[in-house]
Amino acid sequence: MTTVTQAEPTMIESMPAQSRGARPVEPLIFEKSVPGQRGVDLPPLDVPKAELPADLIGAPVNLPSIGQHDLMAHYTHLSDRNFSVDGNFYPLGSCTMKHNPRINEWAASLPGFAQLHPLQDDDTIQGVLRLLYETRTFLQEIAGLHEVSLQPAAGAHGEYTALKCICAYFKDHGQAQRRLVFATDNAHGTNPASCTMCGADVVAVKSVDGWTDLDDLKRLIDERGAENVAAFMITNPNTAGLFDSNIARIADILHEAGAMLYMDGANMNAILGKTRPGDFGVDAMHYNTHKTFSTPHGCGGPGAGPIAVNEKLASYLPVPQVMMAADGSFHLDCDRPKSIGKVRGFIGQVGVLIRCWAYISACGGEGLRNVAEKSVLNANYLAARLRDVYEMPFFAPEKGRFCAHEFVTVPKSLLEKGVTLIDIAKRMIDYDVHPPTMHWPVHDCLMVEPTETESKRTLDRFVDVMLQIARQIESDPESLHEAPTESVIRRADEVAAARKPVLVWEE
Repeated sequence: MTTVTQAEPTMIESMPAQSRGARPVEPLIFEKSVPGQRGVDLPPLDVPKAELPADLIGAPVNLPSIGQHDLMAHYTHLSDRNFSVDGNFYPLGSCTMKHNPRINEWAASLPGFAQLHPLQDDDTIQGVLRLLYETRTFLQEIAGLHEVSLQPAAGAHGEYTALKCICAYFKDHGQAQRRLVFATDNAHGTNPASCTMCGADVVAVKSVDGWTDLDDLKRLIDERGAENVAAFMITNPNTAGLFDSNIARIADILHEAGAMLYMDGANMNAILGKTRPGDFGVDAMHYNTHKTFSTPHGCGGPGAGPIAVNEKLASYLPVPQVMMAADGSFHLDCDRPKSIGKVRGFIGQVGVLIRCWAYISACGGEGLRNVAEKSVLNANYLAARLRDVYEMPFFAPEKGRFCAHEFVTVPKSLLEKGVTLIDIAKRMIDYDVHPPTMHWPVHDCLMVEPTETESKRTLDRFVDVMLQIARQIESDPESLHEAPTESVIRRADEVAAARKPVLVWEE
């Protein structure tokens, strides 16, 4: 741990004071309500008016009344206070909060896509079917696998769908007893959850220094019986920010046991165009289109988690599948007897997949490789500049150990001075930096992912912020207990907010 000394004025010291806290309190929309005001003009009624039975109407709803301009101003003011990818540095490790190019939004909003009906006949939606077919062939090539299904609606949904295909394969081949799925102890929480949803038993495999412990993997296979193992779920690069160079050997171990290797594709951002999962032995994987291909985050709403599988699993993919006929036309194929069936309504999240197609098409092969190179470069740049102050257990360039797209810091020396990790995270908010992922994959850690879309100026400012926080900890650690002090909302009682949420407004 190197003591942080006062150096030349940094980027943050030469900037004006933070302005987030200077904004006036924004009243609730209910408090702005003025009886008789209206924010929308409805078109004339063009159908016969029908009266609803009184017993169906219920009590009046106390909705606010406000003019259109005041309504727009209100929500614009609120949106200005949000942390967002568009307005702030958002280094949320493992979540890959990258810029969403506006050309993607333009493409998805074209009338020929946005105004289609999901039940139209195939011959009336040839344009969108062609786009979806091209999207899945793009993803097949990027993965180095045989076939892709675009139907899953999120990454976790993709895990579930792929595991269902794997279970269906073993059942079809007289090995229904294969119900064990291994997952690394630093895996995404969705991995064991998806296994449970599929009725599979989950067994954790140890990791050592961020990498899979091969001896533990082989021991577990022997103890549990190779004939009972269905798959091993691994994220590569993993959540420690490391590419597991033993991945081909891991694949061999699984295949020798008759099992399959599943890859959580959450971190494909780091290896796009550099290597393909299918080439190092992966049998099935999912993509998170928001992480890798710049589509918006699902946030509980529309997302996409396409899965790619090898030839053995292809016939078990969900229906319908977008296919191209010999004459170059496109259709939805539902005639797949071994399919696990539908896992999503209609043909998937088309609007999200259009954005995915637009991004891949705009980047091309060289551009996708550049995504991987820049995301890895940016992460290593930050790690190298911060490692003397913020300890990093998995980053050791002198030993040839670099990070991939993200890095993990466990700032023990700073925490020993009387602050907590939450103090550091809350102080970052004062500098318009969203706190990174915390306490995962190890306790008291920050997981930082800058992505490839941030400029060097943004990265340098982040370094200045983190060094400034370290200096404050050394000079006055008590002051961080109140952070954030410059934000619109001061530190909240998070425990009370979780246990006693106030979900309605009352006069």
